Amino acid sequence: MKVVSVNSAVAKEIIWNTKTVKTGIFKKPTSSIEVTKTGVKNDTVSDTKNHGGFDKAVYGYSLTSYNYFKKHYPTIELNYGSFGENLTFDNLDEQKVCIGDIFKIGETLLQVSQPRFPCYKLEFVFKDKNIVKTFLNAPFCGFYFRVLQEGKIQEGDSIELISRASNSKSLSEVFAVYTSKKDDKILQNKILEIAELAEDWKKRMSRKLL
Repeated sequence: MKVVSVNSAVAKEIIWNTKTVKTGIFKKPTSSIEVTKTGVKNDTVSDTKNHGGFDKAVYGYSLTSYNYFKKHYPTIELNYGSFGENLTFDNLDEQKVCIGDIFKIGETLLQVSQPRFPCYKLEFVFKDKNIVKTFLNAPFCGFYFRVLQEGKIQEGDSIELISRASNSKSLSEVFAVYTSKKDDKILQNKILEIAELAEDWKKRMSRKLL
């Protein structure tokens, strides 16, 4: 496995539904990125409530997952960074990667912390008000990482699994349990017991149990 693109963005303002919205979703490939404990240097995060920070410092998405959305949106040109990801992987599977898994990528150590819950700003790329629903129904949520070791990542860097989390759940399983209309209290409680799960997702899962 390897990184096929590293991406960052300067925030831009667009008019959406008659309102001016500032966004950093339009990421473009660059030669390298430097990741820190709280995010990617020189990558603007306009919505700090939902993006960036310790548990969401780096967002990754797999190139193989692009094919799913290309079938649904054949007229949209999807380039590296189209999902707002900092790292585009050639192949990383949400069904196999677990919360808490640690990967060595370039100079860094990144730990999987949570799935990505989509926001309406994906509409800016896909020009479709149903894209959030489409994303929620897809098995490709992408990977949010916390940074255990800071450093640089560049195109072509290998992705090496350093440590596999014990008693964890796959990223896709956590995402599916949360987005499902059916309640599986036993599985939800097991997910809450995953120490490496991001605090925001522990709160989300706790609210679902109410």
